[in-house]
Amino acid sequence: MARLLRGLLMFTFTLTGKIKGIGFWSLIYGYCALCTCCVLLKLCWSAIARPSRAFHWKIRETAPACLNDTSLGTHCYVKIKESGLRFHYVAAGERGKPLILFLHGFPEFWFSWRHQLREFKSEFRVVAVDMRGYGESDQPTSTDSYRMDYLLTDIKDVMECLGYNRCFLVGHDLGGFVAWLFAIHYPEMVTKLIVLNCPHPSVFADYTPRHLSQLVKSSYMFFFQLPRLPELVFSMHDFKALKSLFTSSRTGIGRKGSGLTNEDVEAYLYYFSQPGALTGPLNYYRNMFSSPALRRRDVRCPVLLLWGERDAFLEQDMAEQCRLYIRGHFRLNIISGASHWLQQDQPDIVNTLIWTFLKEGESRKNHRHSLA
Repeated sequence: MARLLRGLLMFTFTLTGKIKGIGFWSLIYGYCALCTCCVLLKLCWSAIARPSRAFHWKIRETAPACLNDTSLGTHCYVKIKESGLRFHYVAAGERGKPLILFLHGFPEFWFSWRHQLREFKSEFRVVAVDMRGYGESDQPTSTDSYRMDYLLTDIKDVMECLGYNRCFLVGHDLGGFVAWLFAIHYPEMVTKLIVLNCPHPSVFADYTPRHLSQLVKSSYMFFFQLPRLPELVFSMHDFKALKSLFTSSRTGIGRKGSGLTNEDVEAYLYYFSQPGALTGPLNYYRNMFSSPALRRRDVRCPVLLLWGERDAFLEQDMAEQCRLYIRGHFRLNIISGASHWLQQDQPDIVNTLIWTFLKEGESRKNHRHSLA
């Protein structure tokens, strides 16, 4: 009888798991279909109303001067033996000093950290890397090349090629997602973790299906699952959708922010207007739902989470819930009036908060040394 009950329980749990799995993927593909219909309707309307403008875009041939600003650092390249990929990064500060490694989000590249490269190079070796598929780093063509395990290995390999086995890791948006996971899987390589506008992956996975408002805000992720169509939508009207992400009143940097100059916007258009430049970044999202469940969730190093109050893509309630998965010191700062593009929007505030966090513990450490 006991064996029968155990068998029934196991069967029930297995069946429940399969039903949940079917429900999850039904939600994913159903919402993807809904988003696709909405986008196609807008696409058809644009094509009918102004076909010549809708399907017009130009490749930027010349990089704007701001991308070669020597005050930001030196452009460098490193080739990883194992993957065979070449990564581009911009580095400043003295070699041998503690490393701060910056990971950008979507749709960005190393340039999004320009304010931080200038700020922290006095005391640190600062490196802003173009992640796989972005900017001047290599862009594998297959969707499968952007699996999360590859992205984590990239960070580890780049760090080791730079001559470091530990760093202060800073990530924004999708780069923040990678940074969270890197701190979980390679805790010995992260001294402190700083994340901007990105919740812990487990918080996002638990919160989104239970909150319709966040599900709506995350609709772009479902749309990005489609082949080719997202690339077309981003390119239309000479990359109007890309520009509006940074400049519109709803999603862009607000009036109180530092703002983007026309040259800054052109820097983004220069890279993303190149043939095939949008596919690699979008492939990050095309692998997101196939990532295996986290076996380890806890972050053991000190964590600073910075959050722009006006984030149009992520709800603020998720920020506080990240505390559940952090075993070390945790500090959360909500920045009033700031958008999703936090390090570009409010660089002075962000830099001050990062300095404070980086310096925490140093006075106690120095005091112990003086007593010894």
